[in-house]
Amino acid sequence: MLKKRPWRDGFTLIELMVVIVILGILAGLIIPRIMGRPEEARRMKATVQLESIETALRLYKLDNGSYPSTEQGLQALVEPPQVGEIPRAWREGGYLEKGKVPKDPWGNEYIYLCPGIQGEYDLMSYGADGQPGGEGKNRDVNNWELE
Repeated sequence: MLKKRPWRDGFTLIELMVVIVILGILAGLIIPRIMGRPEEARRMKATVQLESIETALRLYKLDNGSYPSTEQGLQALVEPPQVGEIPRAWREGGYLEKGKVPKDPWGNEYIYLCPGIQGEYDLMSYGADGQPGGEGKNRDVNNWELE
């Protein structure tokens, strides 16, 4: 005849400790990776927005023969400029979707220079700190560095 073992309710202290240690190790490995993602996502969004603005600038140049001046700024992509060289064939409805110039992911205006220092025009975001230069999350996102 087989002896029945008494039924054990719950977990032993050792079993609970092993589970807690395993969870702690997993958290230690995963959380640092997750925490860096929001900044990476902001940088990617800035890159996508810069590419979108570059496309709008190329369309503006095709229609009008030149890029907007620094004085006219990116606002020339959503409403006809009133200063500088007035465009001869400005597209009704503008060149950017939603009819407004987007702010960078950190809530700052994009910087636009035409003529640029690096090319025909320079388009940049100063990153999280809103100041030129910087490293890490404060590093600038520049159109001449896009691939």
